[in-house]
Amino acid sequence: MDLEKPAREGSGTRVDLRKRVPEPSAPPVSEAAPEGCLAVAIRIPVRIVVLVLVVPVRMVWDALVVAGRFLNDVLLRPLGRALLWLGRAVFVWPFVGLWRYVVVPVAKALGWLGNVLLVVPLVWLYRQVLTPVGHAVAWAATWVAGGVGAALGWVYSYLLTPVGRAVMWVLKGLGAVLAAVGAGVFAVVAWLARYLVVVPAVWLYTWVLAPVGRAIAWCAKGLVWLASMVVTGVGTALHWIARILFVLPALAVWRWVLTPVGRVLAVIGREVGDALGHAWRIAGHISLAVGRFLATLLRWIFVEPVRWVYRSVLTPVGHVVRDAVLRPAAEAARSVGRATRQALASARESVRQARADFRRMLFGEPGQPRPVDLGEPSGREARTLGSSTTALTKD
Repeated sequence: MDLEKPAREGSGTRVDLRKRVPEPSAPPVSEAAPEGCLAVAIRIPVRIVVLVLVVPVRMVWDALVVAGRFLNDVLLRPLGRALLWLGRAVFVWPFVGLWRYVVVPVAKALGWLGNVLLVVPLVWLYRQVLTPVGHAVAWAATWVAGGVGAALGWVYSYLLTPVGRAVMWVLKGLGAVLAAVGAGVFAVVAWLARYLVVVPAVWLYTWVLAPVGRAIAWCAKGLVWLASMVVTGVGTALHWIARILFVLPALAVWRWVLTPVGRVLAVIGREVGDALGHAWRIAGHISLAVGRFLATLLRWIFVEPVRWVYRSVLTPVGHVVRDAVLRPAAEAARSVGRATRQALASARESVRQARADFRRMLFGEPGQPRPVDLGEPSGREARTLGSSTTALTKD
């Protein structure tokens, strides 16, 4: 059957209807490390034993963690805050108050006294006394130094310079004489040293010391070769003896005893470590489940009954007591308070009236203040534009 059919869409091209089905890929092969029979035989018993040993430890650990958090939230943190506040109140705040209200004012007062009693007099003494005296001393020292410098310059120019030149001329003559004498003596000594010391020493080295030294060097080389051969033989013998007696047995013990034992111990240690990890995680889940079960049990035994008693018994009883006893009692107390306040106000007013009547009975009626005529119109007369209220424009 032909799978290629022409598409009649104007261009006359062929459409390939064959589709290549992708070949199923092979599943990835897990590259797990091969395990021996020893690891497989050790794993299950070790994990069971470690789980049995770790579960109580993990549960005790979780219980200690919960107890520690509870103690930290309920006791240690408030106690720490109280101790911190007490420490501040006992140690910090007294010193702060002492510094702020005692030391700082006293220091400012002492600074002001020091400024008034020491700094101001010293500044005045420096400006008015020491500065003029210093200027005078400096002027006198400058004048004296100028005179002494002029005298020293005259002495140097007209006395020391000619004397120095004469001394240098004499010293140059003596130096020339001494140089000539020294050159002659050096030439004589060099000639004597050459023919009395150098020439005999060269002859002795060439014809006596050199042959004797060569002979001694040849003998020393022979002795060194003989000693090296003896040492090489002894070293070779000791090497083979030590290799046979120590190295080969140690190598055999390492290869056939320690290496297998180490591998077994490594497998055991690795399995124990893995077992501890698995047991600790499983013990965590077990401890979490036990903790949730205990929390749920505590909730249904204590919390839920207490909550039910509070909601179903105490709250209605409290509402009844509030509506039937507390509110009427509060309203009665407020009524008694209002009546008491009114009675007290009436008593105060009666006392005030009695006191006023007693004062009128003893001293009579108090004098009424006389009105002052300010030129203002009375209430019966209305103010108009033609009228005036001032004394200057009054008709």
